[in-house]
Amino acid sequence: MTRAVELLAISKPSCEPAWWKLCMEARSWAPRRQQCLPGIMLLVFFSLLSCLFTSSQAKVYSRCELARTLQDFGMEGYRGYSMADWVCLAYFTSGFNTAAVDHEADGSTNNGIFQINSRMWCKTLSADVPNRCQMYCSDLLNPNLKDTVICAMKIAQQPQGLASWEAWRRHCQGKDLRDWVDGCDL
Repeated sequence: MTRAVELLAISKPSCEPAWWKLCMEARSWAPRRQQCLPGIMLLVFFSLLSCLFTSSQAKVYSRCELARTLQDFGMEGYRGYSMADWVCLAYFTSGFNTAAVDHEADGSTNNGIFQINSRMWCKTLSADVPNRCQMYCSDLLNPNLKDTVICAMKIAQQPQGLASWEAWRRHCQGKDLRDWVDGCDL
């Protein structure tokens, strides 16, 4: 190999495997710089990117689809509340949107389809919250609703029950809610 070809090979960036680089450095008279991202950086980048895509998946349920899903989780009659109570609550808190997040003046957030507050019920970056549901607030944004239902059931076990939600007290409590599940084939 001529000196000019060696210099050309040294100056061009390379993403060959590490063993190839070592082999070439052993034959070369000058050290080479690695100009490609290390594999670990690529792994971290793609992991973070996949988290963003996963967390950005939102679902806006239809009224009956939500009722059937909540029924599958055993919400009908839970703590004396009808399926219509739960559907009414979800509508007036989030519009059936699993990714709904509302920021409060005190810095807390209301999260997910039932707008569960971070002040007491879920963990944010702040370490000084009770986290009674033992989950991250971002878990409440998942379209499959499993974590959301678990947490909502814990809230319903409190003495106030669904009255813990202002939206339920204002729009659902004491009202005829049959229309919320009418035609849903439950």
